Amino acid sequence: MPILSSYARRKKIEYFLKGIPKEKKILELGCGSAWAREYLTDHGWTHCVGLDIEPPADIVGDIADWRALGIEEESFDVILAFEVVEHVDCFQHCYEILKPGGVLLLTSPLPHMDWVMKILERLGLNQKRRTPHTNLVYFREVPWFEAKDIKIVAFLSQWGTFKKQGPEGKNPT
Repeated sequence: MPILSSYARRKKIEYFLKGIPKEKKILELGCGSAWAREYLTDHGWTHCVGLDIEPPADIVGDIADWRALGIEEESFDVILAFEVVEHVDCFQHCYEILKPGGVLLLTSPLPHMDWVMKILERLGLNQKRRTPHTNLVYFREVPWFEAKDIKIVAFLSQWGTFKKQGPEGKNPT
């Protein structure tokens, strides 16, 4: 595990994961190696599921096909999407599968700093991307959700906590 990726994981655990109530139903979207789900289940959370386009995910497939994958509408309290939204536009799908008042926890490179992330990858300091960053977005522009907290980390990354808005706040764009 590259040194910066390992450090970022520890910080994500402190910032995002430790505050999730243990009874919440959690989806780790784009779970990759399933490190967040493993941390959660090892520390007492019992309702964690990982979704990714390839194993070792609990559910293997594309988030756009969530219904066909057996995921029910408004069935999760929390969705973790760490280093995912830059690869795929999934905000509407996340909105549809989160319960009312549900929380979306995101991390992603800052769009204007993605070039630095590529250099860090080439130097072996950061995890290599598996697919291109074709959907880079600034978190202040995230549709469908109300931003509760957005922070910039090391001038390279953005971390955010978003809440599912009620139907009146729905953004169909």
